[in-house]
Amino acid sequence: MSKLKVGYPAALPVELLESFPSGIELVPIPASPESALAVDFWIPPPAAVLGQKVWPYLRGVTVAQSMMAGTEWLTDLVGPSVTVCNAQGAHSISTAEWTMAAILATLKYLPLYRDLQGRAEWCSRKKGSAVYAALHNDHRPQFPPVMQEELHAKRVLIVGYGDIGKTIENYLTPFGAEITRVARTARSSPEVHAVDELDSLLPAAEIVILILPHTPESHGLIGARQLALMQQGALLVNSARGPIVQTDALVEALNAGHIRAAVDVTDPEPLPPEHPLWKCPNLLITPHVAGSTPQFSPRAIRIAADQVRRLLAGQPLINVVQAGAAS
Repeated sequence: MSKLKVGYPAALPVELLESFPSGIELVPIPASPESALAVDFWIPPPAAVLGQKVWPYLRGVTVAQSMMAGTEWLTDLVGPSVTVCNAQGAHSISTAEWTMAAILATLKYLPLYRDLQGRAEWCSRKKGSAVYAALHNDHRPQFPPVMQEELHAKRVLIVGYGDIGKTIENYLTPFGAEITRVARTARSSPEVHAVDELDSLLPAAEIVILILPHTPESHGLIGARQLALMQQGALLVNSARGPIVQTDALVEALNAGHIRAAVDVTDPEPLPPEHPLWKCPNLLITPHVAGSTPQFSPRAIRIAADQVRRLLAGQPLINVVQAGAAS
């Protein structure tokens, strides 16, 4: 019996391969293959564009094990005959930490103070009060001036309640935030609302976190109507996928001063230098980096190695998002 051929990105550090069991053939796949490669079990690179470049050279793939939680591009690429599994949990910690950092940076006005630091402007710190007044339409005299806001007791709506959403909730809880959860379907213990209730939940939320997969149902989920339903000065955090938010509507809502936002993902990506989103007020953008830490690849490869062990033992795979014809 021939050995199971496991294809992996050749750029992976060699020490990560120690996670795999014996009795298999590890096949390094270069970023630009020059000839066909026989592979049974494929670990695509994290970036869709790299995987799309490699796929035409692969032969015999029956299982594609993503290094990421999102697999929409991968299922489209390999077709229905290949079993596709995600790497649920591989970047839950890193993405949840980015979400918390983005929330705290926004509430503490760190982008403003970073700009003041660059200009050596200590006395301009009172601009924080002007930002607060404009965002919340609250022009009452403040003494002392408002320099930042608190996360404590904020009403937070988590849209998407998978592993990352649950991790975000765990991180928010010690801050005393009030959590409301939304997922595709409603469930109890804890209470989770169905996504078709989203419009009725948005007006009460002070922070809206998007951490759901990009599917035909979630595409453009947050548009002009949903942004208008958000209260004045509410914070939208997108650590999911760019196309979940309608970009033109987001630009309009930000420029109108209605909401603020922190996004790690955009539509399109990469965001062109001339795109109007770059110049929107009250917006923090990072270039799709939330999941990328030194710990990410080891976690993802350990998940892949465990899947290989399951295959060798004749056990069912976990985190299956598409069961191929041969499964």
